[in-house]
Amino acid sequence: MGYRSVIADSRAAENAGAPLLQLVLRRKPSAKRRQLGEILLDMGLIQHDDLMRALETQSHQAGYLGDILITRNLITEGELNTALAKQYETSHIELSAETMPDPALIDIVGVPRCLSLKCLPLWRAGGLVVIASARPSDFERIRPMLEARLGPVAMVITSEADLLGALLKTRRNRLKLWAETCVAEDESCRRMQSRWFGNVLAASLILIALLAFLAPLATLLMLTVIASISLAVTSCLKVAAAIAAQNRSQTDTSLPQEHRAIVAQRQPIVTVLVPLFRETRVVPRLINRLSRLTWPRELLDILLVVEEHDLATRAALDSYDLPRWMRVVVVPDAPLKTKPRALNYAMLFARGSIIGVYDAEDAPEPNQIHRIVRCFQSGPPHLACVQGVLDFYNARTNWLSRCFTIEYATWFRIILPGMQRLGLAVPLGGTTLFFRRDILEKLGGWDAHNVTEDADLGIRLARHGYYTQLLDTVTLEEANCRAIPWIKQRSRWLKGYAVTWLVHMRNPRALWHQLGAWRFFGVQVLFLGTLVQFMLAPLLWTFWLMLAGLGHPLQEVFSTAVMYGFIAVFLLSEAVTLTVGYVALRSSGHRHLRLWLPSLHGYFPLAVLAVYKALWELISAPFYWDKTSHGEHSAIFDKVTVIRPLA
Repeated sequence: MGYRSVIADSRAAENAGAPLLQLVLRRKPSAKRRQLGEILLDMGLIQHDDLMRALETQSHQAGYLGDILITRNLITEGELNTALAKQYETSHIELSAETMPDPALIDIVGVPRCLSLKCLPLWRAGGLVVIASARPSDFERIRPMLEARLGPVAMVITSEADLLGALLKTRRNRLKLWAETCVAEDESCRRMQSRWFGNVLAASLILIALLAFLAPLATLLMLTVIASISLAVTSCLKVAAAIAAQNRSQTDTSLPQEHRAIVAQRQPIVTVLVPLFRETRVVPRLINRLSRLTWPRELLDILLVVEEHDLATRAALDSYDLPRWMRVVVVPDAPLKTKPRALNYAMLFARGSIIGVYDAEDAPEPNQIHRIVRCFQSGPPHLACVQGVLDFYNARTNWLSRCFTIEYATWFRIILPGMQRLGLAVPLGGTTLFFRRDILEKLGGWDAHNVTEDADLGIRLARHGYYTQLLDTVTLEEANCRAIPWIKQRSRWLKGYAVTWLVHMRNPRALWHQLGAWRFFGVQVLFLGTLVQFMLAPLLWTFWLMLAGLGHPLQEVFSTAVMYGFIAVFLLSEAVTLTVGYVALRSSGHRHLRLWLPSLHGYFPLAVLAVYKALWELISAPFYWDKTSHGEHSAIFDKVTVIRPLA
């Protein structure tokens, strides 16, 4: 029975009475519903041996039999839908202009819920609401929820592509709005869009400049003391994190002992979101790198997320015959164009119960998702996120790439694991992140207006009582090894740090209550301390003048002993940075970079330029996303790696 007969029977039922409608659209299932495999065999679509192998695979996976058969090219999606219609004794409907759903019914259920449940209310007919479902096996489970909102319902079968297409045609603007506002307003930075915030920040900077003009020595003293205290506290935290990270045993995963044993569980569907923006050069390499992942194809759902107006990248993706487990999601155009907005939008179309994020230039370890899933399965219930390690495949390109690699090794091999061991809130990196979908949706996803949405999400997870696990699985990516792009990228990160700190410090008492004193202190050191150090670093550099015998303005205020105390703090912090970097390189496979450690003295001053650029953007354009270009050096990695075909 096709969709035209469904419509005809529905209209006839409205005239003839409810009994006929119930006969057509709400048939009760048979006492024993036929199995899908049996129907496919009877239709002559598959062989018995192929079915047995697919059923064996399904027995230890959370996927669907139809998806397994389609992924293995044993049946088509149209054949599957025909068989499902037979199995559930209903009709298969192809949504078109004649059968567009009623938007009011969609709004009753909610657009995000329709997408996650893969069901779509179509229209009312004779007292029933017709529901198109792309997952009929789940329909009986969700029927009570649907009937509580819509009244009596009846199911017809549709394809996932038709369902998504109909939703986009009828509720596109709702999806756009949700992607921008899904995070609760009191946890989002979107209210900072007002000119009030920029004016207050500008006034604060003018006040500091005025104080420096009217009382230069007092202002210098105050700012130098603040910078020195910040530097000392941050250095102590680095030392503590390094000790904690090095004290881990080889088998320690930082999980409670009662969760070490992996309970036998069915393998889940994993969705990976890969946002792209003006990435035409990396598209071929990206597709090949993702194809190296060894996670079962029927359980893999890769979404290549591209902006609607990015026609060049869309054309590059359209030139490939992508497999079923790799889809393109086009994000509708809007004034706000940020990575977190694109991630929120794409998450609506995800199939998996675990959602991951890769960047366009990433080259993950082939078995990475296997390790991620095992980590979730062996973790406690409040384990919400698994963060992998980032490293670079172009570390030897130039001096900047070498320093960038040292910095990342320190961050991902020492600082983040140490913070986790110390019980501090862990700020997330922007890639190789995997989340439990239910927890991510509960928190509202990413803040679409925050340019360091990853760090912000890490703090929100901690505030809501969730746990982030650092896992030693490596994703290689491209180091930003040109000065101007590096400054632009770092200014975005520092601007995001400032925004994140301001958002979570709106209500310090609530933050203290949710995190506790220790983790509250960690947030201050990490975010505020980082910003203060870079902003006031030039004041600390003046102590080099004293060591060179040129004197220092504060010598008029402090004794020589106190001045040497300031110098000691400054020099010890430099020693801590070099020592921690040395230890990090030992465990990262970049021992050859140890000779470059002293050159970090010329590397970090670039961040000073970046922080002042960030301050200006906080006033003029707080949500501006300074795009980092990729693909300059990706071929270095791919030339030495065997590329498997897509199929």
